[in-house]
Amino acid sequence: MNEKRIDYFTALYEVVKVIHASLDPARVLEEIVRCVVETMHVKASSLRLLDSRNKLLVLGAAYGLSEKYLQKGPILVDESGIDQKALQGETIRLEDVTTDKDFQYGAKAGEEGIKSVLVVPLMLERKAIGVLRVYTEAVRDFTKEDITFLLAVANLSALALDNARMHQTLQIQCDLMRAHKYRIDDN
Repeated sequence: MNEKRIDYFTALYEVVKVIHASLDPARVLEEIVRCVVETMHVKASSLRLLDSRNKLLVLGAAYGLSEKYLQKGPILVDESGIDQKALQGETIRLEDVTTDKDFQYGAKAGEEGIKSVLVVPLMLERKAIGVLRVYTEAVRDFTKEDITFLLAVANLSALALDNARMHQTLQIQCDLMRAHKYRIDDN
């Protein structure tokens, strides 16, 4: 068990390095889901973000899932019991998604070879902005360490997205100030 904690510590360090190396949200999220899969030894991982109306979870990044599965249909918050719970701040563990009524696309998950799923919220200042999921090919009883690691990664992801958003806002403001300055100087 001690070796697993060291792996999680190292993986968290790698996630932090990725976040600090780029302000490109797409690149950061892709690296995060890849790191989660490799660290937790799971089939796949995905990170989805709430749309502006809080009705839909939009794919931010995925690793280990087929294009066919990713194109299965929209993740509608109203139709996904697990996502409703996760967006309320809960951690959700599903042993077998093919038979769980709260999993929106259970049959498609079965076709993809997915059995168990762990879902955690991306929290930013006590507000969920999305979910981070891991998928396994066999039934898995996720450990406390698995959950702690995934929650830490989800929170780091939320912070990375917020930092990128603030950077983009500052960049736009600087561009507008520069444009305004040039107009004044031209007069």
